[in-house]
Amino acid sequence: MLQELALALRLQALDRKIASLETEIATLPKHIAEIEKRLEAHTRRLEADRNALTANQRDRKKLEGDIQLHEQKISKLRDQMLGAKTNEQYKAFQNEIGYIETEVRKAEDRILDFMEQSEPLDKNVKATEVELKKEQTHVETEKTHARERTAVDQKDLIEMRVERHAVAQQMDAPFYKEYERVRKKTKNTPIADGTEGRCTACQIALRPQFFQDLRRGDKVMFCESCGRILTYNPVIDVATEVGAGQQTHISRIPSR
Repeated sequence: MLQELALALRLQALDRKIASLETEIATLPKHIAEIEKRLEAHTRRLEADRNALTANQRDRKKLEGDIQLHEQKISKLRDQMLGAKTNEQYKAFQNEIGYIETEVRKAEDRILDFMEQSEPLDKNVKATEVELKKEQTHVETEKTHARERTAVDQKDLIEMRVERHAVAQQMDAPFYKEYERVRKKTKNTPIADGTEGRCTACQIALRPQFFQDLRRGDKVMFCESCGRILTYNPVIDVATEVGAGQQTHISRIPSR
């Protein structure tokens, strides 16, 4: 009977490690998708900054072109003004020239505004380009790590599944069936220790007679509260195995 429990403990350890590897293999692509999403957002910010800078330069160039046209028109009006025959004609030319000069000043003011706006926009574009390059390098590093980590995990997973099959083959068929039933119910924690007189999983105290039967070790016993397989003074430390299996798998992924 002790041999059956030892096999079951080994199987539990393998099941928990297998579950951890499967979770990590499934999580790594999600992790990469998240950092690629951040990279995409970074790229969109750079595009927005570039578009804003391009629009600024385009609008400023248009105003400069408008000023040139206004100045050409003013020059023509002044030539025409020399030929004015009446004071009314002369004043009309003056008024039109004054209006155009006002438009030129407005355009010049707008150009100054655009020049003030372009400086921070240009700085933002350059800074974002540098940050984006760093982010791209980081993403590529993470993707390389993920591929390497996945390859190692898949290799380990295959080896552990082979080992699990070998261990399961050594177990008594009815007992293995019961182990599987409890394992599925308890999420890979089918075994608990009762050495201290209580189940380490549900923390319920064992009945005195039940505890005495458990100490004899002549049959497989199940916790009357949570249904887990109970051990007494196990060869493998159940608490250590459970704790090791509960470590967060994502810690194996390097953070930024």
